[in-house]
Amino acid sequence: MAEADSYLSSEIACHARRPKRLPAVPMADYVFLPHTTDAYVQATGPTLEYALESAGKALFDTLCNLESIVPQVTEEIELNGDDEIVLLHDWLESLLLKFELENKVFAGFSVGRIVRSSDGLHATARISGEPYDKRKHGAKVEVKAVTYHKMEVVRQDGTTTVRFILDL
Repeated sequence: MAEADSYLSSEIACHARRPKRLPAVPMADYVFLPHTTDAYVQATGPTLEYALESAGKALFDTLCNLESIVPQVTEEIELNGDDEIVLLHDWLESLLLKFELENKVFAGFSVGRIVRSSDGLHATARISGEPYDKRKHGAKVEVKAVTYHKMEVVRQDGTTTVRFILDL
């Protein structure tokens, strides 16, 4: 019986570390799709800019309690990419580095118009948040990396959807 209790406790602890799984709802900002070990995220918006903003929210919702973040500081991030996939990766990687290296969390995201030029795509984003405090913001799961695996940008019926996997 003790072995069964030990197994159950480890299963509960394992599930407690995973981000919450939300049902797929059309036009929701983001949802966590089923995945065995990592966070598989689908973020949507009427444009790629809005979908990137939703992806930023999903990243920080994976890391901590998004609702507890107060927008005390605003920063700008320059985004560059050869294509939309690289731009999405650059965006998420920039945000993850802000968390890991600068110990900051963000809940406000505003991606400016994405401009295409001969050397790729460019945009400026404004992010709002505050210094990370584990007592205030909690700690859900550690995101080790943003991966290119299954990363995609899809446009359909006036909606832009981005999907990506966060390596936990």
